[in-house]
Amino acid sequence: MDKLAGAVERITFYNPENGYSVLRLRPEVRGRQRLPGLTRDGLITVVGNLPEVSPGEHLKLEGIWDSHPKHGKQFKAEICEQALPSTIAGMASYLGSGMVKGIGPKIAERIVELFGEETFEVIEKSPERLEEVSGVGRDRMGKIIAAWEEQKQVKEIMVFLHAHGVSTNLAVKIFKQYGDTSLQVVQEDPYQLERDIYGIGFKTADRIAQALGLSPEHPSRIEAGIVFSLNETINQGHVYVPKGLLVQRAIELLAVSHELLPSGLERLERQERIRLEKLPMVNGREDELMDVVYLTPLYWGEVGVSERIKGLAKAQAPLFTQDKLPETGIELSPEQEQAVGMALEHPVSILTGGPGTGKTTCLKALIATLDHQKKHYALASPTGRAAKRLSEATGSPASTIHRLLEFSPVEGFKRNPDNPLNTDFLVVDEASMLDLLLTNNLLKALRPGTHLLFVGDIDQLPSVGAGDVLRDLIESEVAAVTRLKTIFRQAEDSQIITNAHRINQGQVPFFAKGGQGDFYLFPAEDAAAAADWVVDVVTERIPQTFGFDGLGDIQVLSPLYRGPAGVTILNERLQEKLNPPANGKVEKSLYGTIFRVGDKVMQTRNNYDKLVYNGDIGFIQGMDLVNQTLAVDFEGHPAEYEWSEADELTLAYAVSVHKAQGAEFPVIVMPVVTQHYMMLQRNLLYTAVTRARDLCVLTGNMKAIGMAVRNNKVTQRFSALKMRLSKKAEERI
Repeated sequence: MDKLAGAVERITFYNPENGYSVLRLRPEVRGRQRLPGLTRDGLITVVGNLPEVSPGEHLKLEGIWDSHPKHGKQFKAEICEQALPSTIAGMASYLGSGMVKGIGPKIAERIVELFGEETFEVIEKSPERLEEVSGVGRDRMGKIIAAWEEQKQVKEIMVFLHAHGVSTNLAVKIFKQYGDTSLQVVQEDPYQLERDIYGIGFKTADRIAQALGLSPEHPSRIEAGIVFSLNETINQGHVYVPKGLLVQRAIELLAVSHELLPSGLERLERQERIRLEKLPMVNGREDELMDVVYLTPLYWGEVGVSERIKGLAKAQAPLFTQDKLPETGIELSPEQEQAVGMALEHPVSILTGGPGTGKTTCLKALIATLDHQKKHYALASPTGRAAKRLSEATGSPASTIHRLLEFSPVEGFKRNPDNPLNTDFLVVDEASMLDLLLTNNLLKALRPGTHLLFVGDIDQLPSVGAGDVLRDLIESEVAAVTRLKTIFRQAEDSQIITNAHRINQGQVPFFAKGGQGDFYLFPAEDAAAAADWVVDVVTERIPQTFGFDGLGDIQVLSPLYRGPAGVTILNERLQEKLNPPANGKVEKSLYGTIFRVGDKVMQTRNNYDKLVYNGDIGFIQGMDLVNQTLAVDFEGHPAEYEWSEADELTLAYAVSVHKAQGAEFPVIVMPVVTQHYMMLQRNLLYTAVTRARDLCVLTGNMKAIGMAVRNNKVTQRFSALKMRLSKKAEERI
């Protein structure tokens, strides 16, 4: 194989899934050595599956020279070693690239100017001399020393992990999790990485394990494969998985004998990682039982929600028993008056209905009544955006459920059975978003006798997390349910609300013409044309015609992530238009995504340390290339991320419909094309449309819209909550 060494000038492409990279390298040339593929700017194109590198890093490569039909001569790397540069210019470039926390370009130049070729030796062996450099005080020196040491240890890990497709950022995470024992952990049980570190899945851990010579039939591998298969199903919203289905999926994943699975399941149950149960067959005879598998927390969550709801429902302490509500000054229809009365009379009640049916009016009247009776009450929603909407709509304080329960990253939920909420009445809005575990923690914090009202639209998409709590509660008949159906006159003037109800009833929506109205369709026959319209209406037409800000007011939703009209490509195109690169605007490529100051981003998982949650949207306020951090403002809540944590963020110019649940935006733009046929469902289109407050724009064609409207199949989730809540539950389980 040929050899090549040099400094990374820039990264043209990086795929975080497999490490495939295209980068430009400034080679080290010895004497009159002539290298193939050297361009006029003195650079060589390098391709291959490489660790994630940064400009300024020095690489030693082994591979072959290859000729690309379009791009010409390039070096195809098969082996890559990240090394320290040997030239003074290379040292300055490396130190100033952001690879070492605490050193920026200016400080790097001063360090190299002072120490010359001995720079790395000084940092390594006599780091106290860094104080001799202008601008380097004791604090900065300490940061540089710590960062240099961490970098050394991470690189040792990378030497081992690179061959298995693990990126630099994941190596940093491994080091932060295990410290000096990192290599020991990886070598002894690589599957532990999957359990402990966000961003490392079974396939990566398995690749490492196989390279280490671990037997495909090793117990750790069997257990990891079972849990991965279980999680894959649960991530689709299920609470448990039928044992037969789980075994089938695990065998497909592991490619091992069926006989190895039972002992793996038994070991996992002994470790209390899973729970094996027998449940009545779905739609089967009452005496027919099936074997199912739960993740242990979900089993106890389901049992807990069932027991606590039934306990609350049995309470005989109505807050209101009169025939007529006290005078509140709020005009209610008979339907709304009944809803408020039921909430006050029944300990557990549900208020559901589509947009414009007066759910907010009911809440205002309920709050006024509770104020009149001098009762303590609280309002909460699953997300920050939903809580803000609830507060604005009712004029009363509202919080997220996490904040209401005083969640602490260290202590968990401070509100619990030992420290319950001091409230007589709790209202939970956007209840369709409630997953099983959050509901259980909420119920744990309620005193006996507390009245609980769930408010939500049952026709929207269910929760992203496991369970379908609101639907199960309604169908179990354990709670008093009011479904508002009347659309009030002021709402009838809104095409958005009218069309939302048409969609929900299986009817195709009407579209405005000539700039008069709030619901539009821009015709497009395919996904590429629909995407072009999305970019055009977001960046040009809507701002010019209606005065909305393309960045702050308009939210693009898409049914899918892939394809020309999917979330990923739309984000790239909208970023380029709404927040283009500019001199002085800091940006950084992390996990295959270019993040830039000013970008609209979304949190993709709950991070309890930062108090930001899955679906939160914010803007990048600053990026520190020296300390390798970026700062995000989530509607007044600041959060700081290290480079290695940036995989928790994604661009949010476009997001999936599921991620937009509970939020309301002035303007919604959404492509609806037949290429999205797998996701074209009535509840998805309905959920998307109801996110728009002032203007809704679809791009696509009537055929696709008709497909979505007609498809009313609601995917049933594996859950036993409804059964546990029903009257026959104790007899059947």
